[in-house]
Amino acid sequence: MIEVSDVRKRYGDLEVLRRVSLKVERGEIVCIVGPSGAGKSTLLQIIGSLERPDSGRVVIDGQDVFALSDSRLAAFRNRRIGFVFQAHRLLPEFTMTENVALPAMIGGASHADAMARARTLIDRLGLGHRAGHRPAELSGGECQRAAVARALINNPSVILADEPSGALDSRNRAELHRLLFDLRRDLGHTFLIVTHDEGLAEGSDRIIRMADGLTQ
Repeated sequence: MIEVSDVRKRYGDLEVLRRVSLKVERGEIVCIVGPSGAGKSTLLQIIGSLERPDSGRVVIDGQDVFALSDSRLAAFRNRRIGFVFQAHRLLPEFTMTENVALPAMIGGASHADAMARARTLIDRLGLGHRAGHRPAELSGGECQRAAVARALINNPSVILADEPSGALDSRNRAELHRLLFDLRRDLGHTFLIVTHDEGLAEGSDRIIRMADGLTQ
């Protein structure tokens, strides 16, 4: 499903990733944990093709992602990879439904189809009564669940999440964790999650620990 082989990344004199390799199987929930500065977020961004490694390979669904041209890579990212960040990154001028639908429209879906798919996901996540509200009118937990719906809109192969519950209180954090596991159970999505949350990590299928740019 995901194969990372000998990935290295340097910023100036700082070597952030030092020949990192890992595998994630289809349908797994895998958490990457480690101290700040270990290289976790950089690794996740490279796996998601948001950054290029200095060397090494990332293969998702059999595709060597960095062998693609920039335009084909952007299309692959849109179709196959969903992203959830610590900050929900919903656009403030759009409603929840419009925010969730946006990646589908970028991918070529019609406005009507994208909005219909977004409403279906929003209803599934228990947010139907808030679908017409803008981010400023939503709670932190509602915004983050909307961000999860946005990540799912194109039915990607993998969801990459960087501290998805880091900005939430304990109740909303527990609800988000339960949502991720329910989605894996019901829809079969693969999740690779960077987290400092030991509760989320302990409930995952597998933990990958990082320190000093290396997996342990």
